[in-house]
Amino acid sequence: MKKYTYIALLLAAVGILYQCTTHKLLATSPNNPPKADPNASPVVPAAESISKMKLEPGMAIKLIASEPLISTPVAMTFDRYNRIWAIEMEDYMPDTTGHGENEPLAKVVVLTDKNRDGVYDERKVVIDSLVMPRALCLIEDGILIAEPPRLYYYQLNNDKVVRRTLVDAKYTDGGNVEHQPNGLYRALDNWIYNANSDKRYRKQGDKWLIESAHEKGQWGIAQDDEGRMYANDNSTNLQGDYFPPSLGLTNKNERGVAGFNERTVADNRTFPIRPTTGVNRGYMKGVLDDSLRLVNFTAACGPMIYRGGLFGPDYQMNAFVAEPAGNLIKRDILTEKGNVVKGKEAYLHREFLASVDERFRPVSLYDGPDGALYVVDMYRGIIQHKTYLTPYLAGEIGKRNLTKPLSCGRLYKIYPAGKKLVTVTFPDDPIKLVALLGNPNGYVRDKAQQILVDTKPQQALPALREAIKSDNPLLVTHALWTLEGFGELKTEQVLALLQSANWKIRMQALTASPRIIDQNNYSRFTPVLAQMVANSDTAAAPYVGFVTSVIQRYDRKAADGVLFSLARKYPKNIYVADAIVSNLQGREEAFQKEMLAALPDTALTINKRIGRVVAAIEDAKLNSDPALMAKYFPRGVAIFGTVCKTCHGVDGNGVTALAPPLNKSEIVNGDKSVMISIVLKGLTGPVKINGHLYKAPEISGEMPGFADNKDFSDDDLAQVMNFVRRSWQNKGSKVNAVDVKNLRAKLASRQKNYTIDELQQPAKADPNVKTN
Repeated sequence: MKKYTYIALLLAAVGILYQCTTHKLLATSPNNPPKADPNASPVVPAAESISKMKLEPGMAIKLIASEPLISTPVAMTFDRYNRIWAIEMEDYMPDTTGHGENEPLAKVVVLTDKNRDGVYDERKVVIDSLVMPRALCLIEDGILIAEPPRLYYYQLNNDKVVRRTLVDAKYTDGGNVEHQPNGLYRALDNWIYNANSDKRYRKQGDKWLIESAHEKGQWGIAQDDEGRMYANDNSTNLQGDYFPPSLGLTNKNERGVAGFNERTVADNRTFPIRPTTGVNRGYMKGVLDDSLRLVNFTAACGPMIYRGGLFGPDYQMNAFVAEPAGNLIKRDILTEKGNVVKGKEAYLHREFLASVDERFRPVSLYDGPDGALYVVDMYRGIIQHKTYLTPYLAGEIGKRNLTKPLSCGRLYKIYPAGKKLVTVTFPDDPIKLVALLGNPNGYVRDKAQQILVDTKPQQALPALREAIKSDNPLLVTHALWTLEGFGELKTEQVLALLQSANWKIRMQALTASPRIIDQNNYSRFTPVLAQMVANSDTAAAPYVGFVTSVIQRYDRKAADGVLFSLARKYPKNIYVADAIVSNLQGREEAFQKEMLAALPDTALTINKRIGRVVAAIEDAKLNSDPALMAKYFPRGVAIFGTVCKTCHGVDGNGVTALAPPLNKSEIVNGDKSVMISIVLKGLTGPVKINGHLYKAPEISGEMPGFADNKDFSDDDLAQVMNFVRRSWQNKGSKVNAVDVKNLRAKLASRQKNYTIDELQQPAKADPNVKTN
């Protein structure tokens, strides 16, 4: 019997002698045994954890690390030697008040499987004394660590830090722990992307490049074989992009480019195998079913697209999504039709994996060097952050003794039962690394590309130039982007790939074109793009629109010729329309007039999408001076940036799938007692703003209240409401701290959120609220 398994079984036999809080063994006196609590959800010993799970038939799951080897893990990655690097967020929510949350207890650790039996048995702390880190990324001879509010690069030598460089002082500019950037995902295009962020990063020599990106998601980010990105928010199964993330970023006036951050899987139903009363809104109608089990996602996170090749063809292009509040992992089947990727749940009334252990908290999912699916289980009782934690959930946590222990954690891997796992190793030979760029396992392809780009061995170039001519689309794709990472991608190579009969290869060539189009070669690309339009290459049409934005730098007339050809051929295609608009920053109105002269039907999608941006530009001119608002309401600005901005948008115009607009909202500008009631006790269900009914899935359908959050005083809440009621084009009356105080007292006994119908009934208005 393995030593690791023996110890785990021994601990289980003596009644969980190990207490995760301290990494020490604490024996209970036999003369004074603890009293059993019938409501408790006790720690399940690691060796017994799998017995509490129900897994998809035909699949096997293996525990590969647990406490004390790993504690409160939230993110992980593999290095080229297949060691696991993990972030331990041990400082997260020590109790329901979050007391001690800012203690520097978090760490970055490396786990090694010394005897190569698939179970990790050695732990090394590489970086300690961190505060609430949330993401890591290995690159070159170091590691990126996101530690709010900063992003650091640690240069390493033999796993020891030799230098720390500040990459971005505002990596998490605003937002709380549930709404701050995370992910640090090294994508196909050699940039590093994040969930919950509008930035991307790239190391170029000793410099770090920071550019704009499409903002998406809440916790976790992933890509498919084509480099399209996927994410989600806590109430959404899966969202994704129909186009690679580098496209559609050239017009800052264009808000919400079609084809990005789209709802990939509409169904948010979940099927736990245990009562899940310990969810934040468990007291609300519809949150739990008749068996007290979670109905819909409430903590969706950590999505991954399976690309491992081990599970078989039925699992290729499947998505897996973690739901720690429901103690489960969902499987979705994705399909591609033209540019659109949509999906559905793989099963009805069951999940890919679910557990009866309330402390099983899958928070992140990954692929690996053997094709297995890796699960990061934070394993703890409290998963909800204090910012939104309701008194109901605090009561549930107390009822089942979920606060302690704090330092457990488990890592698992899932694979087809009976199938032999073969872990790919990454050779030093650059030619062999190039060969791995065509491996069936997407993780292996990605890692081989990253190693080559990080080290840039010149002897690999001939092999890469041959690989890009291959008839294997996956090998061609990674060879192309590896050459791009070397700075060796040539015009002739991309032009040749643009002529490929394989759409996936043309897609990659189009995506890479903006990287190499310049003054000397743009005239060679223009006729190729025009020919794609003439040939009715419908899948390529939006890409042609995006790429044309580079052509216009050198020849606007030629670029506009391509854009008008696209508009005439695809006047009703929303993705083509927004790709055209992405070319028009600063000249939207002039182009609109030309377009209406050529295509006068104002009902056409192309005209509506251009008109939408023109109207937004004019509308923004009426906004209040943000600097003045910051002067009058400094605390309000700070709270808005920390709590409200992520869902309602920095411009107050709302965020798709999260929350409706605050700008020009009847609620914001109306009776202040209504707005105070919402801020204190929350709002659930549909809400009409400016004549439009916002409901799920367009918004999450729920806003938390802050009456029980001790971090915000009456004056704090008054300030943030005043900031919102006077910002942008809002003209609401002033809210005083006494208004908040009075209504807080009146609503003290209320637990459930309001609905907008309830608040709009005259009888529900509070006559005792002072309006001075």
